[in-house]
Amino acid sequence: MTAKKYASFPPPLSSFLRLSFSSVRSLLILLSFSLFLLALLRLHLSLSLSSPSPLPRRSRISTIDFRGPPKVAFLFLARRNLPLDFLWGSFFETADVDNFSIYVHSEPGFVFDESTTRSVFFFNRQLTNSMKVEWGEASMIQAERLLLGAALEDLANQRFVLLSDSCVPLYDFSYTYNYLIASPRSFVDSFLDKMEGRYNPKMSTVIPRHKWRKGSQWISLVRSHAEVVVDDEAIFPIFKKFCKRRPPINARMGKKNIKLQKQHNCIPDEHYVQTLFAMSDIEGELERRTVTYTLWNQSTTKMEIKGWHPIMFTYANAGPQQIKRIKDINHVYYATESRTEWCRSNSTLVPCFLFARKFSQAAAMRVLSQSLLVDTPP
Repeated sequence: MTAKKYASFPPPLSSFLRLSFSSVRSLLILLSFSLFLLALLRLHLSLSLSSPSPLPRRSRISTIDFRGPPKVAFLFLARRNLPLDFLWGSFFETADVDNFSIYVHSEPGFVFDESTTRSVFFFNRQLTNSMKVEWGEASMIQAERLLLGAALEDLANQRFVLLSDSCVPLYDFSYTYNYLIASPRSFVDSFLDKMEGRYNPKMSTVIPRHKWRKGSQWISLVRSHAEVVVDDEAIFPIFKKFCKRRPPINARMGKKNIKLQKQHNCIPDEHYVQTLFAMSDIEGELERRTVTYTLWNQSTTKMEIKGWHPIMFTYANAGPQQIKRIKDINHVYYATESRTEWCRSNSTLVPCFLFARKFSQAAAMRVLSQSLLVDTPP
């Protein structure tokens, strides 16, 4: 039997129209979905750029199981020697040696021994990897990082206090130690910098404007925050490149000063740690104030001539009344944020300051001779 052959006819027009309409509808749905995904992607990218992710933390050996008395590491940033070593020697004499450690960053090659210091507590406490430091340069914050790095090698060090060579303690060791150890927070003076224009727009690819902070260089850190500073590989290079002090006016350079004074001006040590912590999203873990008192020169005329510098305490203005005035301060007001920071340690109201600067040798001698360190709060 032969197979039947049937004539071939084109499909009806209605079927063709139904097929075309279905294809167009599918195409429109696919296009709409693609546009929706594109919009979501653009929104995600926009949020990522405006709100950068916190900087990652490097994993370290856990110190949770550390046993023994925690130490406070006293980190001295010195030009050369420590002119107030006699006062600090008296301060450390009342302490248990298991409760503190000392590290000094001085000029390269300088050694603390019986010929360079009056206190045995500083013998051989200098860093062996110190560097030349220039005020207003990134070398200042690099020296701070070296001090913290050396102190972190001792697992017993749980608090880290940065001090200058002109700092004096305001209380005895016992009160100072208990104040710092009792608080689970770091003490870092940090506030929005809206006035001075030190932020360099060239930083914006890494440090957005709203994360820029200012504050005192003299900080007290818990161990985990000290690790953040030492491990930082993202923010420090940006500061080194874009945050530099403008050269001072030099009469010998004549008209060249005009060009130099147009350079961007930035003081790294007044911004680095504060901005790093803002970028690391740990500001909520801080007491946003310093524990080191500084009296700034607020004379406009002198500021214009000499720059903005702390006032030096001399023998005449370092008496009992002046020291008591500093000890009685219990809050700090930050005008750029309209914020009043009441001073607390582990939620307990306390005096704001444990240390003060800048003290001359004569002023430090008066503090020591009048036994002003033993007057501790109840």
